Order: sequence, then C-alpha cells, then structure tokens
Amino acid sequence: MPETPPVEDLGDGVWSLPVPIPGNPLGFTYVYVLTGSDGPVLIDTGWDHDDSWDALVKGLARIGHTVGEVRGAVLTHFHPDHTGLTGRLRESSDAWLAMHPADITVTERMLALDGDARLRSLADQMRAAGFPEDDVDELLAGPRYSPPPVVPDLPLADGARVDLPGRDLRAVWTPGHTPGHLCLHLADGGLLFTGDHVLPRITPHVGRFPLTTGEGDPLGDFLASQRAVGGLPGADTLVCLPSHERRFTGLGARTAEIVEHHEDRVAEILALLRAAGPATLWEAAAGLTWRRPWADMSVRSRHMAAAETAAHLRLAEERGLAALTGTPALPRWVAVTGPDAPA
Repeated sequence: MPETPPVEDLGDGVWSLPVPIPGNPLGFTYVYVLTGSDGPVLIDTGWDHDDSWDALVKGLARIGHTVGEVRGAVLTHFHPDHTGLTGRLRESSDAWLAMHPADITVTERMLALDGDARLRSLADQMRAAGFPEDDVDELLAGPRYSPPPVVPDLPLADGARVDLPGRDLRAVWTPGHTPGHLCLHLADGGLLFTGDHVLPRITPHVGRFPLTTGEGDPLGDFLASQRAVGGLPGADTLVCLPSHERRFTGLGARTAEIVEHHEDRVAEILALLRAAGPATLWEAAAGLTWRRPWADMSVRSRHMAAAETAAHLRLAEERGLAALTGTPALPRWVAVTGPDAPA
C-alpha cells in the first residue's frame, strides 16, 4: 500500500492534496486545488471515508482555506475514489459540482436503482459471460460498488471553461475509462490534469458494462481519446497531473504506449479465438495473459478482467475481426476469417 504523500504547493496557485483510499492498493487519489479570486476549486473530491474527509479538511486548512470556502468541484468521472466526498462537500459548503453530461447520466441511472436491483443485473451479466455459479455467488456476497452520493448540478461539456475567475481552466472530453471522463487543461499554467485517462505507469481500466450486451465501443472511444490528447498543441511541454501515481511529462509518447498496449491485446485475443474457436467471455478472458494467473485472481479481479476483455472484443467486432455467436443467454465470440483478417 503506497504511503500517502504530503500536501504540495505546485506553484501559481495550484496545490496537490492527496486523499487516502483506506484498504485499496491504489493508496490515495490526488485532489488538486486551484485558487482563484472568489475561492478555491477542487478537481475531484476523494473516497467517502472518515479518514479521507479528514485529509481533505486538513489539507484545505494547510493551504489556508476551509471547506465552506470551496467555490466548486470539477469531477473527472463518476468513480467513487473521485466522487465519494461530494455528499459531504455539498453538506458543508455552497460548492457547485461539475461533471460531463455523459457521466451525470450514468450517475442518475445508478442512483435510480436500489442495491438489490444492481446485484441482480450484475448476476445476470456474469452468467451470460459464462462465470461459474460459485463465482457469481462469491462476488454478490462481497462489498457492493457505491454510486456517487449525489448528482452533480453543473454539466461541463467538451471545451467548456470552468467557473474559476482569473484562470483559464477548460474541459477536455476523453471518453473510454468512463463515458464522460474529463481531463482539465489549465491553459494559463501549462498543466493538464489527466484524471485516470493517462497515468504514467499503469494503463487505465477500460471495461464494457454490461459485459455481453448493450451499445457503444468504450475501447474505441478510449483509443481515439488517447490519440487526441497526445496530439494537443504543445503536448510534450505540458506537465501532466494524474489522479494516481506521479506527475509526468512526455504526454505524446505515453499515450502512444497506451494505444500500443491495447492494440497488442486485441491481437492476442484474436489469436486465442483463431486457435480455440467459439469462446464465452469467461473462456476468452481466462485464456489471456494477466499479471497474476487467472486461477489465483480474486473473483472481483476476474470480473474486472472480463469487462476489459469484453471491451477488446467489442472493438474487434467494430473492426470486422470478430463476430458474436451463441445465444443471448450465453454469447460466444469467433474470429472472422477472410482476406482482410490478420494472419
């Protein structure tokens, strides 16, 4: 578990305020604080836990502010390590909460379902993916995924300027990790807050939910977003401030590495399908190379791996390299053969 670093002054009115994620191997989320003439604005809020809230309150005090002075919070995406404290922030201040409209829609849908309905949907997805019933039972008995506590009140579209007087902070829509993921470009400071879209060491998770049905191509969106961000004017002179790990430069090279990783993964999946024939999502995911052997992975990790595999299969479908067969109750994928198929 990485140690939570101290609050850091990054200069020019920008602060790094790490908020711990108790019990999670990520360790912490960087909440960034940008000071303006009418109060500070946060980028993300952190995990919903007493220790996390305490870190946020004390970190703001270290900078010279109270929670009640916070003008607003821009949320890079709806995941709980980024939005968990929005409820407490709203109770303790008049801060607005901004998020891309696509992730606001996801948040609304999640909050409209009770916990039991979400669990039933998850069980149906896993069975259609070919998960053994023991795995379904184990995952359903484990910790539940927490939706954001509240729905943000301020939609922030691609290119929109954040309400931060005296600064030029603009939204850069980067779908893939979530449908409405945002990076934030501080044009007057040469900074890019990359959220979970571009991390310096690990590749962000891109999954498809539901696992076997639904529309969309999240990995295709993600790769397009990687190329777009890597091609921003002056990309390699930007200082990138991610939500995890460490700040970095060389944005163009890093986005190219991430794209290459996923292209290699698509090729590995297609090779597996050509060798094994029709495969359920479980069979496809279990046959791939992971950091840890499939049999040694927790059920939750296998579920995440299956979701990532589903995203790669969907991209292969979109490219005409794989096709969906089987039945709605148990779909299977096959590699498409023909003159344009890879050897």
